[in-house]
Amino acid sequence: MSESAALPLALTLGEPAGIGPDLTIHLWSRRAELRLPPFYLIGQPDFIKRRAQLLGFDIAVSIVTPPQAIGCFQRALPIVPQDTAITAMPGMPDASSAPAAIASIRRAVTDVLAGHAAAIVTNPIAKNVLYRSGFPEPGHTEFLAKLAQEMTGNAARPVMLLWSPELAVVPVTIHLPLRDVATQLTSELIVETGRIAAHDLTRRFGISRPRLAIAGLNPHAGEEGALGAEDAAIVAPAVKSLQEEGIDAIGPVPADTMFHERARTAYDVALCMYHDQALIPIKTLAFDHAVNVTLGLPFVRTSPDHGTAFDIAGKGTADPSSLIAALTLAARLSATAPALVPAK
Repeated sequence: MSESAALPLALTLGEPAGIGPDLTIHLWSRRAELRLPPFYLIGQPDFIKRRAQLLGFDIAVSIVTPPQAIGCFQRALPIVPQDTAITAMPGMPDASSAPAAIASIRRAVTDVLAGHAAAIVTNPIAKNVLYRSGFPEPGHTEFLAKLAQEMTGNAARPVMLLWSPELAVVPVTIHLPLRDVATQLTSELIVETGRIAAHDLTRRFGISRPRLAIAGLNPHAGEEGALGAEDAAIVAPAVKSLQEEGIDAIGPVPADTMFHERARTAYDVALCMYHDQALIPIKTLAFDHAVNVTLGLPFVRTSPDHGTAFDIAGKGTADPSSLIAALTLAARLSATAPALVPAK
């Protein structure tokens, strides 16, 4: 058991007009029943009180520093306050949304790297809202990597892992138009992604020799060139390189046959060549409880695998299953491997 197991989790606010605040309030109210690991929310206390009242929850809120969170978690929702005022209403993001979400993420990274939090759990953000505010990063994951580099002096190469008990997948390329995947995909990118996945599956998940199944890009993994040359020219050399590094990797595997129940017993993680090749199977198998885990960072970060759901924000109907899973997995992974000491 690592020292980080005795620390609380840092939970970010996410998009304030979305369901993140709803889920946080709901889960804290069921903390004993769910046996949740202690966490604190980084947000604006008055905003949380207003949302709780709207949802019909009578909850106590305690303004804390991170070390105080565990001691008060059972009697009050611990909140590490941020100065950013929040005026967004449920389902209606406004000019306060992006600054509040960004400030919460930045504080969470600061806390975990300072040794005040065991791990970061991020509530969902709305990227289009951030983009309208001038946010320059492609998304949540890239921003976390940028902050890690700023605060430690070490470059971070983030890798997205979608995890569930049924299936774990890593998309090698992520938010790219499908027409661009073949031109952006390289053997080097596959190798680097596979290397990070294998390293963190060992370090974080405790799998001594992770088994990687590398999906083909084209139907039937190219059908020996009849359906495209990329699998032979890009994917197969990457698999060979990973094997030469001592990583247990197979592929290219035809994607249409690698996700049924029997096939999944042959590997620990599937490396997929593009976004939907990875996310369609895991969302089919584990839509309500899959967790987004960022590998390659000097700390544990998990997130529920859903969006802001503006249409149901403030209504109390959002399913908390994925956030429960994200909190539980963050506690498990941080107990296995603590955050790295930041560079001086």
